[in-house]
Amino acid sequence: MKIKVSPVKVYRQELSFDPDHSRVITRFFEPSQIRKNNIVRRVLGLSADEVNAILAQTLQNFEDRHRNVKRIFKDNYDKLHLDIDTSLERTLLIGAYFTMEYSIETAALLNPSIVAHPDQRNLKKRSLRVILSFRAVGEGHMSSIVFREGIINSRGKLSILPNGHHLESAKIIQNTLYSKKDISSILRQLQCYDPIEQIMNNLLEEFSYDELMKGVEKFRSKKSLSHECNEAVETLLWLVKSNYEIKFDKELNIAGRVIFPRSKGEIKALEDARFVSFEDNKEQQYFATYTAYDGHNILPEIIETKDFIRFKIMTLVGKGARNKGMALFPEKIKGKYAMISRVDNENLFIMFSDDIYHWEEPVLLKKPTYYWEFYQIGNNGSPLKTEKGWLLLIHGVGPVRTYCIGAILLDLEDPTKVIGMIRDPILFSNEDERDGYVPNVVYSCGSIVHHDYLIMPYAMSDSRSGVAKFQVGELLEHIEPLPQASH
Repeated sequence: MKIKVSPVKVYRQELSFDPDHSRVITRFFEPSQIRKNNIVRRVLGLSADEVNAILAQTLQNFEDRHRNVKRIFKDNYDKLHLDIDTSLERTLLIGAYFTMEYSIETAALLNPSIVAHPDQRNLKKRSLRVILSFRAVGEGHMSSIVFREGIINSRGKLSILPNGHHLESAKIIQNTLYSKKDISSILRQLQCYDPIEQIMNNLLEEFSYDELMKGVEKFRSKKSLSHECNEAVETLLWLVKSNYEIKFDKELNIAGRVIFPRSKGEIKALEDARFVSFEDNKEQQYFATYTAYDGHNILPEIIETKDFIRFKIMTLVGKGARNKGMALFPEKIKGKYAMISRVDNENLFIMFSDDIYHWEEPVLLKKPTYYWEFYQIGNNGSPLKTEKGWLLLIHGVGPVRTYCIGAILLDLEDPTKVIGMIRDPILFSNEDERDGYVPNVVYSCGSIVHHDYLIMPYAMSDSRSGVAKFQVGELLEHIEPLPQASH
């Protein structure tokens, strides 16, 4: 079936973000305890000359691929918690055996978003420096968040700066305190609170990870736990490990910064980060809602940063913090945070909150209206402010699970009111884009308006990404009221 397309002109750039097998990070490689002991024993059995020769060869093979590879080997050695007295060279060699490379985007580079860079110095007139985020998918379908830096010129053309040579995952900041109230609330949502209520009762209102682990160990030592209790304990640990702070070396190129799954809860995926530049009382910061996925459970999370160097990652709580696809408005509405969501996996909702981490009472915003969105609809990133209203890019899923991108317009003062919609899709996959890991899908996690242009990076068939440009005025001209029954 040929899709009827909106008369709005779409300008596709000849710019493609393709998976790059050469982009690798290091990870701690941990086999079983028996294998671990065997490896250490074998390295300890080498002569000093053998250790020096093997270490020299290893350093020669990997020093150009990673910054300060000796530090990486030493840090991984320290994670083994060995109580042995040995030379620095033997220490580094043992650490090397427990280090592996991981190709972060060997499978796909998809679901991009775009925001203005915090540094706008040294640019040509009417140009804008931007940061793009992507979901990078590697071996085992594990996915992380990666970045690119670019510049949009006065005509809305995006150019991408070269990537740096090295990639690094962030360092964990080990001083996080957790809210018992928030953690308990999420456990109740997940129906996991009752079996471990005793653990929670013995914690302070704010507690550290070490305090939690002592409580868990005490709980486990007192009795033989049922399957239900073990599952609840694992969920608790997953939840707590999904709230943390990370930082990068500020000298590291932004394209070299990788937010990699840190916790057991995220081991499968950090999915679909929707970055938005947020302004409150003239203070600028960035937020991104995303989904942590452990292979069984979905956990809505939010990332906060001011500089893309240090990030705070927190779990969203409340009845409205469910399922995928939450997108934050770029400013408060009448003093409250506002969020687009899809709590029922089918329709668009809107929520308001005094607290960015707590979301309750979703209000139905829009149901599927036209044939290309009959299966379900969702947002394609945060709403964009225009003189005529909040322009919200959406996606609809139609026949043969074909994804199309469309647009609706919300009232500036009261975004619960839908002013109208462009009747037909403004973008769908063409013949060059429809084949891939998930065929017939186009999807974006965020766009940006620069002068008279809307620039939208988008994913093609869950495999790679491109960039489309629209004229904002033309988009607004084609907004028309929705049929009465769809409100």
